[in-house]
Amino acid sequence: MTDHALQPGDRAPAFSLLVSGGGAVSSEALKGKPYLLYFYPKADTPGCTTQACSLQENLPSFDSEGLTIIGVSPDPVAKIDRFAKKYALTFPLASDEDHAVAEAYGTWVEKSMYGRTYMGMERSSFLVDGSGVIRHIWRKVKPADHTALVAEAFRDMTSGV
Repeated sequence: MTDHALQPGDRAPAFSLLVSGGGAVSSEALKGKPYLLYFYPKADTPGCTTQACSLQENLPSFDSEGLTIIGVSPDPVAKIDRFAKKYALTFPLASDEDHAVAEAYGTWVEKSMYGRTYMGMERSSFLVDGSGVIRHIWRKVKPADHTALVAEAFRDMTSGV
């Protein structure tokens, strides 16, 4: 678990992860391109499905504006592959099984449910510009609101607001 929280204006931590459909995604390969790195707790659960499907529905708009969307969960690649296929998700879903990337971004946190505490993924998103600088962070984002928040922040970022 990280002892510091990233802030807008910080350099985004480097990452390289395996993704759904085979292959990998890395911050190095994304140099010069803006991207949204969104962390979600578990594939094929109601909230995660709502969030992913909303992003997929709006993907043509994000693609035309030049924004790459990447979902990250602690699930193994086989599980995220099934999730991507089931919902026809065409953007990369990355597997962070050892939660190293989540720890670097401060999204691997202590959670509690029914009086039990455990470590898990916090639903959070990071909008990163083409220079690798974090421009916007959403912590504990609501799945249904996520896409609209991202679209507005990306519009502001690209218009220089």
